[in-house]
Amino acid sequence: MLDTYGRRYVNPLINFGAKCFLKIKLKPNEVTLLALMVGILAGLFIYLDKSIIAVITLWLSGYLDSVDGAMARESKKISPLGTLMDITFDRIVELTIILVLAVRFPESRLNLLILTMTILISMTIFLTVGALAKNNGIKSFRYQAGLAERSEGFIFLSLMIIFANTYLNLFINLFTLIIGITIFQRAIEAKKILK
Repeated sequence: MLDTYGRRYVNPLINFGAKCFLKIKLKPNEVTLLALMVGILAGLFIYLDKSIIAVITLWLSGYLDSVDGAMARESKKISPLGTLMDITFDRIVELTIILVLAVRFPESRLNLLILTMTILISMTIFLTVGALAKNNGIKSFRYQAGLAERSEGFIFLSLMIIFANTYLNLFINLFTLIIGITIFQRAIEAKKILK
């Protein structure tokens, strides 16, 4: 939801980053790879119990993930490979965070497994609709908005990291709930789109 309605407010910062990286001759896919590496580094910081650094690193990864798309659009280098890398690497970062939390907090593993299942179902609907429906946006695939988009994911992952020792299951379950609502939203929209 925040990605859909709040993007225009952060676009100047994203576009600034895109222009800076293009100026130093970096390619969009190189920044996508950098976003992945920084996101995986966030998982290492969680493992080392460096919560604040982990959250900062996670959000830096998310920023770079937005910048790569802006770079591709600005340089007219949008590619199917870039789209594949972007979507796949996003999930790798999310799953890295979930995996490291599961390693550190075994008592939360069932909750984290259910969260992972909801992410999988939501992304299956998202990607299937994207593949089957006509694209009508600025991205290289059809984008289905929902209550839980990337920004909400980062907010909940951040809360899970910061409050891992006290309220981890609460935030896991709230995140699972909003993804469940998103599944319902996307399924209803998919029925309309794919008629």
